[in-house]
Amino acid sequence: MLLTKKSGAPGVARSTFVHSLRRGLSQALPTMDRRAFLRRSGLGVGVGLAASQLTLVKKASAATGNVAVGEGKIEIKRTVCTHCSVGCAVDAVVENGVWVRQEPVFDSPINLGAHCAKGAALREHGHGEFRLRYPMKLVNGKYQRISWDTALNEISGKMLELKKASGPDSVYFVGSSKHNNEQSYLLRKFVSFWGTNNCDHQARICHSTTVAGVANTWGYGAMTNSYNDMQNSKCALYIGSNAAEAHPVSLLHMLHAKETGTKMIVVDPRFTRTAAKSDEYVRIRSGSDIAFLFGVLYHVFNNGWEDKQYINDRVYGMDKVKAEVMSQWTPDKVEEVCGVKEEQVLRVARMMAENRPSTLVWCMGQTQHTIGNAMVRASCILQLALGNVGKSGGGTNIFRGHDNVQGATDVGPNPDSLPGYYGIVEGSWKHFAKVWGVDFEWIKKQFATPAMMSKPGITVSRWIDGVLEKNELIDQDSNLRGVFYWGHAPNSQTRGLEMKRAMDKLDLLVVVDPYPSATAAMAAMPGKPEDLNPNRAVYLLPAATQFETSGSVTASNRSLQWREKVIEPLWESRSDHMIMQQFADKLGFGKELSVNYKMQKVNGMDEPVPEDILREINKGTWTIGYTGQSPERLKAHMRNMHLFDVKTLRAKGGKDKETGYDFTGDYFGLPWPCYGTPELKHPGSPNLYDTSKHVMDGGGNFRANFGVEKDGVNLLAEDGSHSLGADITTGYPEFDHVLLKKLGWWDDLTDAEKTAAEGKNWKTDLSGGIQRVVLKVHGCHVFGNAKARAVVWNFPDAIPKHREPLYGIRPDLVAKYPTHDDKKAFWRLPTLYKTVQDKNIADKVHEKFPFIMTSGRLTEYEGGGEETRSNPWLAELQQEMFIEINPKVAADKGIRNGERAWVSTPTGARLNVQALVTERVGPDTVFMPFHFSGRWQGADMLAYYPAGAAPVVRGEAINTATTYGYDSVTMMQETKTTVCNVEKA
Repeated sequence: MLLTKKSGAPGVARSTFVHSLRRGLSQALPTMDRRAFLRRSGLGVGVGLAASQLTLVKKASAATGNVAVGEGKIEIKRTVCTHCSVGCAVDAVVENGVWVRQEPVFDSPINLGAHCAKGAALREHGHGEFRLRYPMKLVNGKYQRISWDTALNEISGKMLELKKASGPDSVYFVGSSKHNNEQSYLLRKFVSFWGTNNCDHQARICHSTTVAGVANTWGYGAMTNSYNDMQNSKCALYIGSNAAEAHPVSLLHMLHAKETGTKMIVVDPRFTRTAAKSDEYVRIRSGSDIAFLFGVLYHVFNNGWEDKQYINDRVYGMDKVKAEVMSQWTPDKVEEVCGVKEEQVLRVARMMAENRPSTLVWCMGQTQHTIGNAMVRASCILQLALGNVGKSGGGTNIFRGHDNVQGATDVGPNPDSLPGYYGIVEGSWKHFAKVWGVDFEWIKKQFATPAMMSKPGITVSRWIDGVLEKNELIDQDSNLRGVFYWGHAPNSQTRGLEMKRAMDKLDLLVVVDPYPSATAAMAAMPGKPEDLNPNRAVYLLPAATQFETSGSVTASNRSLQWREKVIEPLWESRSDHMIMQQFADKLGFGKELSVNYKMQKVNGMDEPVPEDILREINKGTWTIGYTGQSPERLKAHMRNMHLFDVKTLRAKGGKDKETGYDFTGDYFGLPWPCYGTPELKHPGSPNLYDTSKHVMDGGGNFRANFGVEKDGVNLLAEDGSHSLGADITTGYPEFDHVLLKKLGWWDDLTDAEKTAAEGKNWKTDLSGGIQRVVLKVHGCHVFGNAKARAVVWNFPDAIPKHREPLYGIRPDLVAKYPTHDDKKAFWRLPTLYKTVQDKNIADKVHEKFPFIMTSGRLTEYEGGGEETRSNPWLAELQQEMFIEINPKVAADKGIRNGERAWVSTPTGARLNVQALVTERVGPDTVFMPFHFSGRWQGADMLAYYPAGAAPVVRGEAINTATTYGYDSVTMMQETKTTVCNVEKA
């Protein structure tokens, strides 16, 4: 069912009721703004459908001349929600250039015509009265309006000064998981041409441990199945995931599954809204996930519930894991560490084993720890033991955070890889030099030295130490002197007090964002006089939202969707890729940046065509199969969502009326890997590593990425284990020109393909010939056929080990489960583990700060919250930053529900928040959401925002008070487990 027809015709039928209501209101309330309307009507958000169709904000009008109400041109623009990673499609109704209404797309197989609160409030971003409207500069503590020319000239001039004085590594670029794929990709290219690997984005602090841990287990570091496929599960274990609030629409699929008998288990330190839907809720101590998971695995092994044939054929090292689990994670040890009794752990194990295929879901509750990489691998190992990976209804369904955090991770500004996870070794640079149409030696000269070209950059979680750390301890020539916050919330990062100091010491701070973000207020707020750099320059540049441009976005299930441009950029905002091009022009590499792109005019200025950027992505990212999703295929999918099955995501037939494209066999959004060229018509891969399907039907197997044997033990799949219809019926390595020749398949290439493929492998053959021959002609997988690794020998802990957090309340367990040793140079910086933990024990920090402090999401807000808290509809729903405390704690502290409380941590920070007394949390734990900013240790920061651009709701940021601690592989921050004290305010 569609409420709105997808048509640009001016004669689209409209509701008579809505037309009359709009006409009446336009006459009766010609000068009333939205806030006045809400205040006088008393309707608030409950005004619902009618209010969502009113055009009340005069400044948003794009009309020229006098057009009678209801007489303007009506266009329907299909876009995708810009909040979480579910990928909900939205039809935006645009009248005379103004976004007047929105509807969820009922034909979308992903959101099924549903919205959460955030999705329902999207239209506000197309008017956004609290947005940053024009470039600004901080002058004497206040933001002043400047022109774009002035901003571009001054910032680029300052950048070149810093480069000359301190080298290109002195400038740091924080990208964005809100950028579309094309912008994310272009930013990594931009940073490369600037001459540094000092770039990163939100994935570092949400799922970097997932990407590293999962990729090193079986090949690709992404969600294996999909939200939709969970309808095929018989049991689902959510651990560290509050999907009901963080990914509300995703829960639709699980609720449908529950209607058919699916069991649902929720494991969390807090009784969440997701837990309220569960058949079994398990409360664990934050940070003890490995103990719990291996406790479950103990009962799986003890009862013989493991899939022995699957393990023999497809898994390496499970025997070693079994030996460790059975000896070290007996029920008494499990209960000691995580607090869960044996009978409940056994019950969970039985539910997972007796209701297969069973799936496992995790989010940041598992990832944001110093041992996050080990936690996610423990989850993978449990699923491998049960034989659940590579099966519909099984897998590890890893719910990502932002709308394009998956795509930004895949092709965006990562400090240790080029787009497509190609790494930063010389061969990877040469591959992309060819894709980009520039000389490799020219790129090489942009870097300070050839060695810096292949050295991973500083992570976003540690940029503050890049500024504050002693220069002799940093593994680059200069400290960081300039930072770009290009669509990133500073309040989503730990150690806020030190971040303020780092901001003050910079020479250059640039915020590029539709909203000024907490960065603007933090930078303007007075700090310690000794920290302030008198020569510091701070600029705010208004970026357009994703509704004011077009491009592709990758949902958590790896499906790509194409957003149409809904409206023109508001005020003086410019698209992110236009801003990149304009900076590149000023910095001297504009021609090189866009050599493969056509330009289009937007407000009279040149902007790279997003479709051309995607075609370049298609041309180069063979590793993860971003090559088959051409703009044309994606747009056709968006126009014909009704053809795709809700459970399988597959189209059984149908053709696109505009192009004649045949959808038969395609999976919605062509979930990567979608191998080969678009002409190969690979359908995408709905469930990774699924041997029950042919590779040209989206099937596969585990990746051969770690060699063919280890210590004499076979790492390739055993005989008979292969994807359906493969010519090779045993394990085999990844394909290159040598293997093709040995097998006698070389002559299956055309002459042109032979020329391109000579000396290449499946990842670097730009013709796609190797992939075509291996996949289509011989039914094999290009990345080989190997075993998943239960033992990851290249990680700090080859078998996942529980280690106590740096800041905890269980000193009795630290001796048994100590943290890692300190690292001298890790992602260019010294990183402390044992030193911090030992000092905390010696100082008896657990006595002064006796509560575990953890954080999470709310339904109403997203990320750092600056955008959603600037939305009046959402701000009304959640008006206060709060702390959840157990009734026992409240009674002991004399705090009543609704009263103010002071929260203090070992950093010295003190937060003033409202108390919510609830049994959602246990007596040892407190919870706070991480979406707030705008108040600083009790003081309102309103005066430090640009005039008229502060969020509606402001509150303390929990990360002002969070502590030091980073994952031992990826430098993920430890935000889910630290300590605090709570006192009545």
